[in-house]
Amino acid sequence: MGPICGAGECTNTREQLGTRSQEPGANFERMKGSFGSPELRMADMILVVAEQREGKLNRVSFETIAGAQAIAKETGWTVEVVVPGSGIAGLAQELARAAVGKVYALESEALKAYTSDAYVHALKAFIGEKQPKLVLFPHTYQVRDFAPRLALALDRTLISDATGYKYEGGALRFTRQMFQGKFAADVSFGGEAPWMATVQIGAFRGDFSSEGSGQVENVTAAVADGPGRVTPHEVFQEAKQTVDLSQAEVIVAVGRGIKEQKNMVLAENLASALGGEVAASRPICDNGWLPLERQIGSSGQTVAPKLYIALGVSGAIQHIVGMKGSRTIVAINKDPEAPIFEIADVAVVGDLFQVVPALIEEVKKSRG
Repeated sequence: MGPICGAGECTNTREQLGTRSQEPGANFERMKGSFGSPELRMADMILVVAEQREGKLNRVSFETIAGAQAIAKETGWTVEVVVPGSGIAGLAQELARAAVGKVYALESEALKAYTSDAYVHALKAFIGEKQPKLVLFPHTYQVRDFAPRLALALDRTLISDATGYKYEGGALRFTRQMFQGKFAADVSFGGEAPWMATVQIGAFRGDFSSEGSGQVENVTAAVADGPGRVTPHEVFQEAKQTVDLSQAEVIVAVGRGIKEQKNMVLAENLASALGGEVAASRPICDNGWLPLERQIGSSGQTVAPKLYIALGVSGAIQHIVGMKGSRTIVAINKDPEAPIFEIADVAVVGDLFQVVPALIEEVKKSRG
């Protein structure tokens, strides 16, 4: 491949291997390059924008904090967190249990229900005042909605869906996947700070974030003059089964090995026994056996549950990029050469139609 341009600078590409590590931030150790000029290498601040909705923190915010802590450990920069919303003092205290310098509760009634207009206006003013060197966001649906507009409002570049970083000799770059995970591009910012990046779900382990006792500060958010252009209503759900799989702690995923739609009940029963959610690779959703919002992979959702059980999933790279950040991966497949086994923590070579019923029975026994 030739050079690829992205996020302000041209860089070379290289093959993205379907590997994973149990070390925190290990996926962020595959990059080359520089970040900023020498005069900007003094200790400075990384600002993490945490996400909450309806008074509940999105747990991937702690993954982003873990990423910021890893960068800070190498750069000497400090880490602070801001959470926008209304009546969020308790959430700020929860975030302060991470080893961060300060947590800002960015309060306004205009931020009670999410709208991109209100978030962009409030965060633009806040970031302009604090002048962090780097702003990190979790790569969620909400962030994908407002972060590009925020970058435009600040006249800054945004690197989206970053999966890695490396800091060497005062140089820092981010990486992002290209061509559905087949390659990765190393990118850096060509402009001035504050720099902005969103972090892919599962790139860091949220449970590996350092613990501490940060200070909480309440800040009144800037509010635009006049009424907003958008009036929020209840959160849309297409159907009862609609779920944000990024929040699931246990996922049972189904691949072609399930053979027929009637066999989906096996995955459903296992997920029910474990208190988890059912998901699938793309062919299953293309067949209409599960709704598209339950698809895992480069063209579906990216997840990082505590337990990921793959039933008859071969392990194509497009699927692996969506789940390789899972804490524990159990793969059941009758093909001993299935690529999924390369990243599995527990590999079961066998007929899923024999293994899964026995597994369900054992889970039920263990849970009484």
